[in-house]
Amino acid sequence: MGRLQPADHAFAGPVPPDVEPPEPWPPGALRTEAPAVDQDVAAAVQRTAAAVLAECVAESARHDPRFSDEVARRVADFTLLGGKRMRPRLLWWAMRACGGAETEAALRLGVSLELIQTCALIQDDVMDRSRTRRGRPAVHIALAEQVGLTAFSGAGAAFGASAAVLAGDLALVWADDTVADTDLPPARRRQVRALWRAMRGEMVAGQYLDLRGQTGGGASAASALRTACLKSALYSVERPVALGTALAGADEWTTDALCSASRYAGVAFQLRDDLLGVFGDPAVTGKPSGDDIREGKQTYLLAVARTCADAADDHRALAVLDRAVGNPDLDEDGLARVRAVLESTGARTLVEDKAERLGDRAARRLAQAVDLDAHAGDRLLSLLHTVAGTRAAAPPSGSGTPREPSPGGETPLTLTMVEGGRAQ
Repeated sequence: MGRLQPADHAFAGPVPPDVEPPEPWPPGALRTEAPAVDQDVAAAVQRTAAAVLAECVAESARHDPRFSDEVARRVADFTLLGGKRMRPRLLWWAMRACGGAETEAALRLGVSLELIQTCALIQDDVMDRSRTRRGRPAVHIALAEQVGLTAFSGAGAAFGASAAVLAGDLALVWADDTVADTDLPPARRRQVRALWRAMRGEMVAGQYLDLRGQTGGGASAASALRTACLKSALYSVERPVALGTALAGADEWTTDALCSASRYAGVAFQLRDDLLGVFGDPAVTGKPSGDDIREGKQTYLLAVARTCADAADDHRALAVLDRAVGNPDLDEDGLARVRAVLESTGARTLVEDKAERLGDRAARRLAQAVDLDAHAGDRLLSLLHTVAGTRAAAPPSGSGTPREPSPGGETPLTLTMVEGGRAQ
């Protein structure tokens, strides 16, 4: 199995400093026909975001000009200048694959997904004390520096963290407002609101479990995957797809097939993201390598490494992990020793193989939705491969692949339980 390449990271990356947000669409342009949006979904989402955020910033200026200039504009710029619009694209192509064409609603919900991601990233960087995001200073650092404080001093760090929490709250408010102001028929609105509520709760629960895991003790493979499922698979992949099927009014079987496929891909994404946290190139990921180790994140990768080391009675490897994980002063030599342990125990290969298998399951599950639009279904499949970091060919849509159980409930965890000292 080939090694994970940083370019496989689907959702984010550094943004060139000279990137400028596009001009907002003129009045009425959000009603562009769906086939036109098909040509460049990310650009359509970007232009919709520019229009929505221009209104949000203008409203914030009516509250207070300084707040608008220092906080609201920064939230808007952060949203416009980063990311690959993967969540809105998943939503769009799920909707189109199911025959939907609710263009304006889909684009606005796509903007809402970008805003809730802004909230998550800003506050995640505060909790992790990260210094950079997308190749730039993290928002809490920039907020402190823009008012003349030293971001790493006591007063500057406290101000930056507090202001960033408020900036994240503002992004969440804007996300909720955008959903609430999206015009939908009553039945669709109820579906969308239920999915939106579930997604927000899952995101917070996943983040808390991630934070809770750093309080001490190695997490089991099952608990690490539970966190990954809540933090990434549902929030980043399955729920955007579910929103798309809801907009299209897809039937229960089709919805289940698409959501199951996206959950498999989402778990694979988190496994690869964990690998990037240790082995990734900061120039590509926009984040320092090794921060997950220094912060003590109890990832599936670490759980597998500990299990394999235990099975082999490799006390030296366990000692390296015990000394390094959660050590904020871990230097590059120490990080190199951790990488060596992840290699020598076989954990890196096992996790890469698991991610590959989950990506293949995603493709097979998607193929069971026999009534998808062929072109849009292929686009959705391509996105799921990108998310999962796989490029394997899938069975043709509607090929009659035998049905497999949906990965609802705890199924993603049962696929990755550790048995006999090896990750299965």
